[in-house]
Amino acid sequence: MAMKFNHAQKVATAHAITDLLAADGVDTREDLHAWLDHQANRAALRTVKGVGPKSIDYIGNLVGRSHVAVDVHLRAFAVDAGVPDLPYDQLRAVYEEAARLLGHDKGGLEHAVWRHKSKAT
Repeated sequence: MAMKFNHAQKVATAHAITDLLAADGVDTREDLHAWLDHQANRAALRTVKGVGPKSIDYIGNLVGRSHVAVDVHLRAFAVDAGVPDLPYDQLRAVYEEAARLLGHDKGGLEHAVWRHKSKAT
């Protein structure tokens, strides 16, 4: 089993994403990787109920892109580090800049922070 959802809305969201991608001819991981290059496609994903910027960044990570998908763990880490509560895009930019300054891959830094905070909870 690839996905196990216990919530009807999550199932509906997964179906809606699948329908959107199928309608656009996205059949492979490589297709999705390239499809995400286009802002219009990312905007189309945002029209699916339950899909926000974090979901799009996470999907990008799944297909080999390097994104920072800001979730509760990354927000908590930022608060612990003294970073004020920022909107999603601004906090993602903070993490991306930190990765750049430290010479790390954005997605790798995101995963390390997520793993650290998820073990702490």
